[in-house]
Amino acid sequence: MSVPVLLLEAAGPESEALTRAAAASGHPVHAVTDAVTLASYSGELRQLLAGCLVTDFTRPGQAVADITGYGCRIGVKALLTVNEYLTEVAARSCAALGLPGNDPERAAAARNKALMATAFDAGHVTTPRTKVVADLRELRVLHAAGAVCFPCVVKPADGAGSAGVTVVTGPSELEPAWHAARAARGMYGMPRDERVLVQDHVEGREFSVESVTQRGLTSHLCITRKHTTDGIHRVELGHALPAHLPAAAERALLEQAVRAIAAVGIHNGATHTELVLGPDGRCTVLEIGARLGAGHIGVLMQHALGIDPWRTLWDIALGRPATLTPARGGYATVRFLTTPHAGRLIAVTGLPEVTTTIPAVRVRAKAGAHVAPATSNRGRLGHVIVTGHDQRAVDEQADRILRQITVTVAPGSRT
Repeated sequence: MSVPVLLLEAAGPESEALTRAAAASGHPVHAVTDAVTLASYSGELRQLLAGCLVTDFTRPGQAVADITGYGCRIGVKALLTVNEYLTEVAARSCAALGLPGNDPERAAAARNKALMATAFDAGHVTTPRTKVVADLRELRVLHAAGAVCFPCVVKPADGAGSAGVTVVTGPSELEPAWHAARAARGMYGMPRDERVLVQDHVEGREFSVESVTQRGLTSHLCITRKHTTDGIHRVELGHALPAHLPAAAERALLEQAVRAIAAVGIHNGATHTELVLGPDGRCTVLEIGARLGAGHIGVLMQHALGIDPWRTLWDIALGRPATLTPARGGYATVRFLTTPHAGRLIAVTGLPEVTTTIPAVRVRAKAGAHVAPATSNRGRLGHVIVTGHDQRAVDEQADRILRQITVTVAPGSRT
């Protein structure tokens, strides 16, 4: 049955995929965005939309009221977002409209890392030791008292996409990291929590658990292995799934993910839980998002497992039983393109042709644009997806493709 649905933000790869999935099912899709972002919508995206509400996300309370009023007018039957910055607005709007969603009173804890740390402690989630710092004076006092250990991670309370996150190895790096965290900016000009988190750095391999919850019951779709940079900035350079792990390691990751999901009040929808598996088998949760994993993880699930995450999310939002059984047993990885040098982008050469095993090749940075080494996920220049049935063969092919790609940059500063 065709019913109106609301999507909080239609821009971005995951949001556009959700738009196409709903439109293909015959549902009139209405987007909610702000005036600046609406101006960036492509003609193709606009044609998929049945309507659009322009609101002001700098006033979240008013945005919820606008969304509620608009939803009542169109008779909305489902509301979703995969935008990190809008998950709390989505939870509160769902509650106001009587639609399946997450606990509105705990939704902020799935967005704000300071609140998340408190919720994790209350929910007995294994997490890094965390100090929440209100200002530079407080940071200096903590350091002088020996309460800051090195290495540590300094990050903004309400950031996303690794923006403003620094791995600090010594005292001289501490204050610059605090300034970097304070300088990170989000989306839509939304109100910021100016606090900064200082966390113990946890050694180990990084993974994420992709899960969906419906009426409080959680199912895990897969475990994703992460490729990240070294150094002071830990940018995600790739994802691969499903990760093949010993049974004990898999149980440890899933157990901590379940605790994290419950701690932040997830009742209906997707979650992306980021974790570290230590050399001793200890599993530590870094953070959680009340959304599908970004970085094309949804596309990887489609290719590797035959799961349509977009349809699954709409089924949950509509209150329908979701189909979660993998249809195939493949493997897929995405690798991101970056540059080691700052300057003007001349060209990206050596890109492979799109084939059945290389279903996506994209460079989103335009020739002539100023580019620089990635300090957050926003600094990635493009991506290549490789799929197949043999994990080793797929990973080797992805590595070979990356070695063949050349990013040419003319030195110089931004003008």
